Amino acid sequence: MHAANIAAHPQAELAGVYDVHAPSAQEVGASHHVPVAASAAELLESTEVDAVLIATATDTHADYIEQAVAAGKPVLCEKPIDLSLSRVNLCAQRISGSPVPIQLGFNRRFDPGHRAVRDARHAGEIGELHQVIITSRDPELPPRTYLESAGGLLRDMTIHDFDLARFMLGEEPVEVFAIAQALIDPALGAELDEVDSAMIIMRTAAGKQCHINNSRTAVYGYDQRVELLGTTGMLVSGNRKPHAAKRFTAARTEAAQPYLYFFIERYREAFAAEIAAFVECVEQGTEPEVGFEDGRRALILAEAAYRSLSEGRMVGVHEVE
Repeated sequence: MHAANIAAHPQAELAGVYDVHAPSAQEVGASHHVPVAASAAELLESTEVDAVLIATATDTHADYIEQAVAAGKPVLCEKPIDLSLSRVNLCAQRISGSPVPIQLGFNRRFDPGHRAVRDARHAGEIGELHQVIITSRDPELPPRTYLESAGGLLRDMTIHDFDLARFMLGEEPVEVFAIAQALIDPALGAELDEVDSAMIIMRTAAGKQCHINNSRTAVYGYDQRVELLGTTGMLVSGNRKPHAAKRFTAARTEAAQPYLYFFIERYREAFAAEIAAFVECVEQGTEPEVGFEDGRRALILAEAAYRSLSEGRMVGVHEVE
């Protein structure tokens, strides 16, 4: 998907690809008629490469970010930076002072609907913001092999929502409270010590409230909604469907298509806009809108949520920092 988006951008050219799974790299290279590198280092050292996109396994992200920065290549890296906050902090130290742009793949910031409500809120359309409600539910439980290596629901899935919450609130949460259980597959959850359903409450220093709710299974499709409530109104960024047709019969009214199935379909426009924003940063040498520190802050919130789960209390974000 990322390769196709790069190739489709009018001001970008896909220069080459690499993947540890050679057949995948060969397939992408052949479909876009670009060379397949023998190693990541080959791409990073190439004078034909102006910037890199990292969409590898999570435990390689920090290493590749450091290597790309050392090579002077601007980076767009998928979230999270790492599952370990200490590793993220070490990476921050190693790249400190570098002018190389680093953008994090929090693509939801670039969704047209999400961005529209955020911009409307900043324009004062709902007065003073009081509450942000984020619903994020996957259509079905991912495979066991995915769950075994994902790093936990709050670091893997909710981390998108932590970033989106910061984006919508416009200020940092200072307290986090979380509850989570394995409600969908209790046996698997117990075996893997993993949860599949969660609710998180956060509060900012100014008193703004945020509620995030997650589920690994929503049988009606990929459920992605954001609601902003203010003193003079409400803003909502809703779900997407394949089309807007509705059916009315004696048995049902306003029957419509299920929501788009998963993140590639639901956030197609967001992924393209994410690439466009990165290309602009590379060309102009500017700081990305969503950068390394945003990735670190989102992981800090995830760690605070995990501490809340283990200790059964509201956790101050400063305790994790």
